[in-house]
Amino acid sequence: MARKKQTQLEITLVKSPIGYSKRQKATLRVLGLKRLNQTVTHVDSVVLRGMLDKVSHLVVVQEA
Repeated sequence: MARKKQTQLEITLVKSPIGYSKRQKATLRVLGLKRLNQTVTHVDSVVLRGMLDKVSHLVVVQEA
């Protein structure tokens, strides 16, 4: 069987989480985002998409 290539997503923090809920700040921490304009790469999954949906107003997502 051939393996499917997993899609990678580049996530960049573009807006400060100051003034937002603790849950949203915690979600950013789990994603590995600590500073503005920091970019991390994750494998695309349903769980990741759910987290990105909750903080979509703070991040920019691109396919890697």
